[in-house]
Amino acid sequence: MIEVDGSLHSGSGTLLRYAVALATLKGEPLRMIHIRAKREKPGLRPQHLQAVRACSSFCNGLLEGDQLGSLEIFYKPGPVLRGGDFRFDIGTAGSTTMLAFTLIPLSLYADRPCRFLLTGGLFQDYAPSALHMQKVLLPLLHRMGAEIELEIVRPGYLPQGQGQLALKTKPLAGPLKALHMVEPGRVKEVRGISLASHLEKERVSERMAHRCQQLLTDQGYSADIEILNDRTALQKGATLLLWAENETGGLLGADRAGKPGRRSEAIAEFVVASLLQDLNAKATVDRHLADQLILFAALARGTTEYRIPRITDHVEANLWLVQNILEMKGGVQGNHIRLEGTGFSKSGGY
Repeated sequence: MIEVDGSLHSGSGTLLRYAVALATLKGEPLRMIHIRAKREKPGLRPQHLQAVRACSSFCNGLLEGDQLGSLEIFYKPGPVLRGGDFRFDIGTAGSTTMLAFTLIPLSLYADRPCRFLLTGGLFQDYAPSALHMQKVLLPLLHRMGAEIELEIVRPGYLPQGQGQLALKTKPLAGPLKALHMVEPGRVKEVRGISLASHLEKERVSERMAHRCQQLLTDQGYSADIEILNDRTALQKGATLLLWAENETGGLLGADRAGKPGRRSEAIAEFVVASLLQDLNAKATVDRHLADQLILFAALARGTTEYRIPRITDHVEANLWLVQNILEMKGGVQGNHIRLEGTGFSKSGGY
């Protein structure tokens, strides 16, 4: 049995999602205690509860302790990862991307293609944005051999949520491939998406894009930023993403969601500053990819290497988890992550 103390390291919901996904792949029972013990509202919140239930539903597993606020769960995965069509509604503005992170690894080892329709929040603070997942994470997973498509059906913001992501995946033909991104290289392209819902009169998407271009030009970069004005979301909202690709294949993104009182220009200034900080750190991935890639690198065949802007709680927590559950070798030294993947496959395990 896999046993995880959720109060260790970051003490976040990420530990829960990773642990449930890995237990499902390995087919081993999981007991997790002290779930999100370090958070202001400890225990399972709606987005975490839906992620756990989604995993159990995906493999017809047994789940105990799946109630809001629960600090402990017991989960026994079923024997088969069954693909097909799925709909999951978080019921709040909780992060659909976090739910997608839990489901993607399972779907890559399913018995047939998967289609997911996920309802909840798409753009908020303290969670990966749907645009970052679509434009930055998924292209790197494609390099590793994963066939994943993501469509933003409807943006969703705090507090109402009701955004929708459509996710399509195909089973892997073999183990994921390792990534090798050690040399930062020269930036060859900076692109962006400036999205606002029901804010055309205030010209929010245009103002965010214009301020980004001003700041990047001052630093010697030109940027191609797509301006989008949406009318399908249930409420007003905005989000901004910039991403840069270097000549050696490194990919770095930065993003920020809008909220009442947060000026369009301030959003742009934050995003540009974040991207430049990570580029100036000579990193080959951004601060979010730094921990997001760890699970996939652990499952891949071969040694994955990349340079991160800095070590975060999430990097340390995710490394600790895959080292313990998958008995994976490797770690981080300075800003250099080196992971010896397990070469996991659905037919033969490791």
